[in-house]
Amino acid sequence: MTLLSLYVAQSIPMSFFTTVVPVIMRQQHYSLEAIGLMQLVKLPWIIKFLWAPYVDRTGSSTRGYRKWIFYSEGFYALSIASVALVRPEEHFVAVIVLMVLAITASATQDIATDAWAILTLKREERSLGNSMQSTGSFIGALMGSGVLLVIYHHMGWSLLLLALAFFVLLALLPLTVYRPLAEKKRRSRSRSVSFRDIGSFFKQKGIWLHIMFLFVFQSGLTGIMTMLKPYMIDMGYSAGDIGLAAGIFGTATAALFALATGVVMRRLRRESAAMLFAFFNLLPIIAFLFLHPYGGKPSFIYPMIALLWAAYASGMVLLFTVAMDNVRHCREGTDFTIQIVMVHIGNLLMAVLSGQIAGLFSYSGLFGFELIAGIITLVVVYLRFFRPENRMDESDKEKTESL
Repeated sequence: MTLLSLYVAQSIPMSFFTTVVPVIMRQQHYSLEAIGLMQLVKLPWIIKFLWAPYVDRTGSSTRGYRKWIFYSEGFYALSIASVALVRPEEHFVAVIVLMVLAITASATQDIATDAWAILTLKREERSLGNSMQSTGSFIGALMGSGVLLVIYHHMGWSLLLLALAFFVLLALLPLTVYRPLAEKKRRSRSRSVSFRDIGSFFKQKGIWLHIMFLFVFQSGLTGIMTMLKPYMIDMGYSAGDIGLAAGIFGTATAALFALATGVVMRRLRRESAAMLFAFFNLLPIIAFLFLHPYGGKPSFIYPMIALLWAAYASGMVLLFTVAMDNVRHCREGTDFTIQIVMVHIGNLLMAVLSGQIAGLFSYSGLFGFELIAGIITLVVVYLRFFRPENRMDESDKEKTESL
C-alpha cells in the first residue's frame, strides 16, 4: 500500500502536466511551438541518473531514503502549489520553470523510493512490490490524463493544482505509519559512492548482455503501442472511441495485469518468468499481424488492445524486478535508475523507428517487423538467463544485500 500510494502520487501530476496541460493550452489558443516546450518537463526523468549517486551517498539506509522521500515529496507538493498561483496565459515561462522543478522533485523521490523498496523488500517480495509500482503508474496515468481533464472544467486551474498538491502530501501518510520489521542501518561504504559509479556500472561481468535484455524486451510491443492510435484512426474510430478503448480500457487492463504479474512471479524463478513473459509478448504481436484487417470492428480491437496492454504491463513488472536484483551494495538508487533509463531509451528508439517502418511498409510491415523483434527478444532472454557463462554474478549481489 505504501509503494502504491507513492507511485500514484508521483504519476498523476506528471501525467497531468504532460498530457492534459497541452490540451488546456491549445484550448486557450497557445501556439504549437509553446505547447512543444511543455515536453521539457520530462527532462528530469531522463537525466535523473546524474544525481542518483548523491541520493545513495546521503541516503544509504532505509531511514536515510525515507528522509529523501519526505523532503522531495514535500518540495514536489510545494512546486505544484506554486504553479497553481501562476496563470499560464500571463507567465508562461514561469509555469514551465515551476513544472520542471516539480518534476525534478518527483524524479528524486522516485530514486529514493526505488532504493528504499530494494532495501525493504525481500527478494521474493520484489515482484509484488514492482506490481504495486506499475499499477500505481497506470492508475496515475488514467487519473492524470482523463479524470483530471474533466475535473478541470469544474474546478479551474488554481483549485485543481492545489488539490493535486494536497494529494501528493496525503500520499506520505502510509509511509509515515509503515515501519519495516528491520531497519537497514547506514552502510559504511556509502561515503565511497560518487559520480564515477555511473561509469563503473557498465564494467560489471555480463552487464552488456543484461543491458541488451533491458533494451529489447519491450521492443516487440513498443512500436505497436506507438502506432495504435493512428492505426485506430485509419480504421475509422473517433477520438472518443480511441480514448475509451486505448486509454481507459487499455490502461485499466494494464493495472489489473500488473497486479496479477506480481503474484505469478512470486511463484517462479526469474529465468522462468523472463521466458514466460517473452512468449506472452508474442501473443499481441501475432494478433495484430493476422487480425489487423478486422481492427475496425470493436469485437476484434478490444481483445487486441487487452492483449497488448496486458503484455506491456507484465513486461514492466518483470523488468523492474530484474533491475532490483542487479544493483550493487550502497548503490541501489544509482544502479536501478540507470537500468530503467536503459529501458526507456530502448522504447524511445523503437517508438521512433516504428513510424518510419509503418510509413514505408504499412501496418502489416510494422507488425511483421515487431514479430521479428519479439523472436530476437526470446533469444536474448535465453542467452541472458539460461547460459551460465553469460549470467551476471547475482549470488554475490544477494550476499551484499544482507550487509
